[in-house]
Amino acid sequence: MSKRDFYEILGIERTASDAEIKKAYRRLAMKYHPDKNQNSKESEEKFKEVKEAYEILSDPQKRPLYDQHGHAGVDPSMHAGGQGAGGVNFSDIFGDVFSDIFGGGRGGGQQQRSSQGYRGSDLRYNMELTLEEAVAGSTVKIRIPTLVACETCHGSGAKKGTKPSACGTCNGHGQVRMEQGFFTVQKTCPKCYGSGQVISDPCVSCHGKGRNEERKTLSVKVPAGVDNGDRIRLANEGEAGEQGGPPGDLYVHIAVKEHSLFTREEKDLHCDVPISFATAAMGGDVKVPLIDGQVSLKIPVETQSGKLFRLRGKGVKSVRSSSVGDLYCRAMIETPVKLNAEQKDLLDKLEISLNKGGARHNPRASSWLDGVKSFFDSLKF
Repeated sequence: MSKRDFYEILGIERTASDAEIKKAYRRLAMKYHPDKNQNSKESEEKFKEVKEAYEILSDPQKRPLYDQHGHAGVDPSMHAGGQGAGGVNFSDIFGDVFSDIFGGGRGGGQQQRSSQGYRGSDLRYNMELTLEEAVAGSTVKIRIPTLVACETCHGSGAKKGTKPSACGTCNGHGQVRMEQGFFTVQKTCPKCYGSGQVISDPCVSCHGKGRNEERKTLSVKVPAGVDNGDRIRLANEGEAGEQGGPPGDLYVHIAVKEHSLFTREEKDLHCDVPISFATAAMGGDVKVPLIDGQVSLKIPVETQSGKLFRLRGKGVKSVRSSSVGDLYCRAMIETPVKLNAEQKDLLDKLEISLNKGGARHNPRASSWLDGVKSFFDSLKF
């Protein structure tokens, strides 16, 4: 009998993502698991099909071969060795299905064990930058506390010249099975704590842990244009793995400090520019600051407070492209303060002169007053 298509077995499309493959696999593994369908030969066969389909489609190397050549493209002997019924290790599959639900397995299901041991934990570092540093980019040195592989035992935890042995309680699997009603639940081995190994003669430097605490200094290259919430990944700079496992990664999270002049919205910068009453009325030039210098901004005649000026290309270069944002300057007309008698007299004369011109000099005020009058007239019955 010819084998069924693996995608058909899992009930997914050939374009399914890794997450969709895993979701389908878990659902079917739960449905057909022998512990839930005791003495059912059909369920056992379906379970084996699901397991085989998942092992191929979840493998980034085997899946392309299967897509191109079908069953002939993958190794037919991959299930040889006969663990459990029909070559399927029910203990492994059961642990994978339920570890995320019950928190089973080493480290609550967070650590992944490979043939080289357990992968080290990822680390997070919060880096605070000034706006200038974020816009221009920089190289920042940081010191982080972490766990590194013991140099004496090279991460094995065993004394030099010796090596760990397989745990006798779990036979090196790291987990034991316990009966709970009609379920068989897999839990972390109480003797080796999930490692699958025991160390009878521990390393004197790390006391059998395989790792030592250390503070290390790293240079982090911050690209130009980073913003709040951006993250920089430093591969293999996390904690060292256990039992010789690969290290985790370090994730540097960016937080940009508030600036005294500028606010930032993605690629654009915004700032308020105070303008004197005379300059606003008669026009002129004002100096506007930039992140890396200054520029002259031409203020047209009769500029009103709140008017927005756009300076193209004076913002921030995007960290994800070559495009550059703009600088938006908002005119803020500044009212004179602490006037002396002469200045007050001049303003009084100016006010009288302006009032003689009526709405011509104060169009907004006149329009607003007309609106107020109309509003109150509408309230009369």
